[in-house]
Amino acid sequence: MSGLSRRGFLISVGATGALTACGNGIGSDGAAAIDSRVFGTLSQMYADYPGTRELREKASGMLVMPLVTEAGFGIGGSYGRGALMINDAVVDYYSAAAASFGLQIGAQQYSHVLFFMTPEALSEFRHSDGWSAGGDVEYAISDQGGNLSADTVTALDPVIAVIFGQAGLHVGATLEGTKYTRILP
Repeated sequence: MSGLSRRGFLISVGATGALTACGNGIGSDGAAAIDSRVFGTLSQMYADYPGTRELREKASGMLVMPLVTEAGFGIGGSYGRGALMINDAVVDYYSAAAASFGLQIGAQQYSHVLFFMTPEALSEFRHSDGWSAGGDVEYAISDQGGNLSADTVTALDPVIAVIFGQAGLHVGATLEGTKYTRILP
């Protein structure tokens, strides 16, 4: 094994195994299970963050990721499945995956919704061969859940991310470097 020690390999395999073992519970039941999770997640988000309803009304579309599992011990990763919604209807299914390296330890699960605020941003997402979240994503996260509103971010931001429902022992959640790929449920 060139460049990777046996210990590094074992840590890598262990992190991957831990991530797989966490499972997000949506894998094998297909579209119906993903849809159920998506609509449940939206209900929770609207109840906890009422201002997100205004974002939904202004958005051209939303990508709802009901449960993303993230784990790491030096080498880490995250994975989840969700659905793209346009006019409150599911139009496609996507996976979200990311890998990370560095000083990290722990695991967490969270939900997130990407609001595509312009038709161009939505079109770019839908027509890409695997879209990656980067510096063009504005985060709308509030410690005071009820205070989150469309005024929290400017209308000029093409993609707005709301991350919520975090549980676990891994500090912070960011979508930077997360790759979204269209899937068949």
